[in-house]
Amino acid sequence: MAETAWTVDRLTRVESRGDAPRHAALVRVTHWLTTLCFLALLVSGLEIVVSHPRFYWGEAGNVLTPALFALPIPSSRATVPTGYGYVLPDQNGWSRALHFQAAWVLVLSGALYVIWGASSGHFRKNLLPDASHRSVQPFFRAVRQHLRFARPVAADAWSYNLIQRLTYLAVIFVLFPLVIWTGLAISPAFVSAVPSTVTILGGRQSARTLHFLVSVSLVAFLLIHVAMVWFAGFGTRVMAMITGAPAPTRGPE
Repeated sequence: MAETAWTVDRLTRVESRGDAPRHAALVRVTHWLTTLCFLALLVSGLEIVVSHPRFYWGEAGNVLTPALFALPIPSSRATVPTGYGYVLPDQNGWSRALHFQAAWVLVLSGALYVIWGASSGHFRKNLLPDASHRSVQPFFRAVRQHLRFARPVAADAWSYNLIQRLTYLAVIFVLFPLVIWTGLAISPAFVSAVPSTVTILGGRQSARTLHFLVSVSLVAFLLIHVAMVWFAGFGTRVMAMITGAPAPTRGPE
């Protein structure tokens, strides 16, 4: 009953909004800036990993010390043992430059979004779950619905469901801060100014390993996010993030 009442309420709010934009202009701008930066970080990050696809824990780590784990891929440096009889082209120069430039644009864009989201009430109204959904039962109900691959109702074009809200909150306030923190912790220039950035994490190699694992989590989120957008109606959702309002539909979704 609670789920039905919440859906009816959301549908009522959809009808009352009329031509109101689904996403605010700042949300749309920062979304696409984040998308471009994340793709640049992904490509450049892969090139950086290829130069040394071994990960360690602690302060120091090199080819003479045991690796915590290693990726089964060839390296772009002949001095790194990978088991392959060849090395890839070394693209470490431009990839590092692009990585840091894209990272700072992402940080500034994210900071702007967080400041606006907190001051405008965006997080409270659009991402924080309703009081009736802050319990275990609504969560598992939403999980079961997703596992059945139930097609979203029309109200979902205007309001995030429970799983979306919790996921976006985790990405915005947990994963992104962690990937930024661990990224700064492996920057010699930043660590020289703020040494505690890396010592709290247990060392520079620990920070690098955590940075990689959090990045993998963000890539997994991106793939699931795109898949769910495609399933829910790719054109409608993309147009909503470009123009602000969902594209007109022929019937209930």
